[in-house]
Amino acid sequence: MESIRVSPLLPPIIALNAWTLVVEGWMFSVRLPVFTRLRIADKNELTHEEVNKMTPASVRWKADNFSNLFEQPTQFYAVAAVLAIAGGGKTDARLAWAYVAARVAHSLAHCTTNNVARRFAFYLISSGLMAVLTGRAALLLAA
Repeated sequence: MESIRVSPLLPPIIALNAWTLVVEGWMFSVRLPVFTRLRIADKNELTHEEVNKMTPASVRWKADNFSNLFEQPTQFYAVAAVLAIAGGGKTDARLAWAYVAARVAHSLAHCTTNNVARRFAFYLISSGLMAVLTGRAALLLAA
């Protein structure tokens, strides 16, 4: 039986997904106690905005970041998968790992201090990396 070559782009995809699960667990670990204390489950008429007003900012940050991980990172999953299928190499994998690192740094800044300038810097870095990865995928497919 032939061995299957695993693309070096697959581990960063799994790593970012694993990080998303970590943030989800973090979110639930701080959110559920607040929701239990406020008896949110008994208040079906509350809107999302009303619940947010009742929730401490440091708790909301985790939920907001969890939502962020379903925005631009979804593009990363698609582009990294295209690169993996089309034969992207070590440079693409390094860029993908850099993207994952930037998103983890963004999450940590968002979930801990919510320093907007720091978050924005990490967002710009990840956006630049996403643009480079997208361009490299386009060039690979055009070749």
